[in-house]
Amino acid sequence: MRIIAGQYRSRSLRALPGMDTRPTSDRLRETLFNVLTAGDPGVLMGTVWLDLFAGTGAVGLEALSRGARWVYFVEGSRRAAATIRDNLGALGVQDGFQLVQRDAIAALHMLQETGEVCSHCYIDPPYRRTDLYGNTLSFLAQSRLLAAASIVSVEHHKLYDPGEAFGALRRYRVLVQGDASLSFYRLR
Repeated sequence: MRIIAGQYRSRSLRALPGMDTRPTSDRLRETLFNVLTAGDPGVLMGTVWLDLFAGTGAVGLEALSRGARWVYFVEGSRRAAATIRDNLGALGVQDGFQLVQRDAIAALHMLQETGEVCSHCYIDPPYRRTDLYGNTLSFLAQSRLLAAASIVSVEHHKLYDPGEAFGALRRYRVLVQGDASLSFYRLR
């Protein structure tokens, strides 16, 4: 697993041993960022990201590498949070992030109180925890964390459909790659 592009391009990332964490593949991350930039890598400059269920932090680290101003890494697992810290340290990232080690919904409540509005939100819970998709998307749909231009990207198994709409949050695109899918949502 490595950073695809930007400041930390080709740098390796550490993953947790075992099957508890399923890091987003390099290929799927590349697809995600190709969709989000639509050929203009400059659109990520100065953006604010939520990397929910961050695991290794690969998506948030890719965003930082490509010019994001700030990334909130949200991870409930102590072991996974330690891996994110290790990856941040290995890349020499010293600012532009906050690691929030708590349950995603609790973290979203906390972040909403800061008044922060996120440009991009990436959601990647364990595939078997389908309840986390609806709960997280429903919370975001009614929160103050998203603006009209915010994009919510959801990684899920290709055989699972997280849903078309959650309040004002509507899916506008689905991409399938291997066993994984990416669903993209915006406020309507």
